[in-house]
Amino acid sequence: MSFTVQFDQVTKAFGPVQVLHGVSFDLPAGRVYGLLGENGAGKSTLMKILAGYERPSGGHLLLDGREVRFTGPRDAEAAGIAMIHQEFALADDLTVMQNVFLGHELKKGRLWLDDEAMRAETAAVLEEVGLRADPDTLVGRLIVAEKQLVEIAKALQRQARLLVMDEPTATLTPGETERLFALMARLKARGVTILYISHKLDEVERVTDELIVMRDGRFVTRSATRDLSRQQMASLMIGRELSDLYPPRDARPEGRQPLLQVQGLNVPGWAQDIGFEVAPGEILGFAGLVGAGRTELFEGLLGLRPATVAHLALGGEPVRIRSPREAADLGFTYLSEDRKGKGLHVDFPLRQNLTLMALAPYCRPWLSPPAEQQALQQAVHDFGIRTRSTAIKASALSGGNQQKLALARVLHPNPKVVVLDEPTRGVDVGAKRDIYELIQRLAREGRAVIVISSELMELIGCCHRIVVMRGGRQQATLDVDAQLNEEVLIRHATGTH
Repeated sequence: MSFTVQFDQVTKAFGPVQVLHGVSFDLPAGRVYGLLGENGAGKSTLMKILAGYERPSGGHLLLDGREVRFTGPRDAEAAGIAMIHQEFALADDLTVMQNVFLGHELKKGRLWLDDEAMRAETAAVLEEVGLRADPDTLVGRLIVAEKQLVEIAKALQRQARLLVMDEPTATLTPGETERLFALMARLKARGVTILYISHKLDEVERVTDELIVMRDGRFVTRSATRDLSRQQMASLMIGRELSDLYPPRDARPEGRQPLLQVQGLNVPGWAQDIGFEVAPGEILGFAGLVGAGRTELFEGLLGLRPATVAHLALGGEPVRIRSPREAADLGFTYLSEDRKGKGLHVDFPLRQNLTLMALAPYCRPWLSPPAEQQALQQAVHDFGIRTRSTAIKASALSGGNQQKLALARVLHPNPKVVVLDEPTRGVDVGAKRDIYELIQRLAREGRAVIVISSELMELIGCCHRIVVMRGGRQQATLDVDAQLNEEVLIRHATGTH
């Protein structure tokens, strides 16, 4: 049975900082709602209140007109509310089945777990979300896109009547995204209410019935999706007209010696005989479907997984890299696509996150926290990190501001070659523009920039050339010009060109 949710003058404060300011709107059952807003607009905080992860400081949450006060997510789940988090809430050392049923295990009698029944149910929900994985597979062995599907399967197993989806397609292939949209349609037909949070406005336009816009912790407006263009959506989110998303790109530098040269790179099981080069001032993109080997290619190059390379040169000098530390010392740095698991130490404060890769300048001979704090203040200004305090942990930042901190961290040692893996994953349109401008700035400073992205228009809008991979092999290297479009890239990525 579905229900209507109502927020009535909901407020939330963290200490002296007010995050939500009297938010009021209702959600009649059986519709798909898009919840829009920049990072820091209060969307995630409001959804955490709905799902029982946070308690409101004031106001009321009502289900079918009756006020509820959840003491935790278990209470919300019992009421039929489930949330698929943007940052995974999975235990890598447990199996897929154990993650799906964690805290909701089926039992035989009072003492024994019913593994057979849980395994069968897990297989059923995995099939529904389109994930071909054994229920007994350890989650830690899955790639990021597969973990996202496990999160969705976990929510489905809870038989939710209201489902909150926070950036659910951020790591999915086009095919997996289509299956998710078909699943959403089936859930809606059953009367399930879906709250869809995404910065991909084309998806929002396609799958939602109604839009709710928040800005600076306040409700701004609601509208039927069909009544708003994407440009209008973006303008409502940021409170001003949004100019072209991609800043002007300088011409590709010609005649310069490459900063990075790679020939004959092999990463067992992931990449075979890869070769490319990138010059100072150039932005080189890597495209391909999930599983094409793009991330694993650079993890192998930086010593994060076994790899062999016939020739590797930085600045024209042959080098050997056995670890990320050696790479960083040579001026070669990498921003992981998994900012929570590999990009940041989310339980550390902002200052330690920023300086951890480059401590030497702050140790003369003892570590100087004031000098670190000064560097942090500069990074907050330079990267536009929005935070109520610089003393908080990284986990307290919104997703977009975590990404900006991760960018500041990898750039703090002043590298010559920068690899950015999914740099705008889960980032709002305003912050995307900031990151695109940063990418152009890095190139203008004479660095070699490599961008790995699943958003093809992002690569076309930012890069000078794009390497397309498929099944661990290099399919093509394409110049970005007026003729290059998403269809051309997809044909190379799927082998239909």
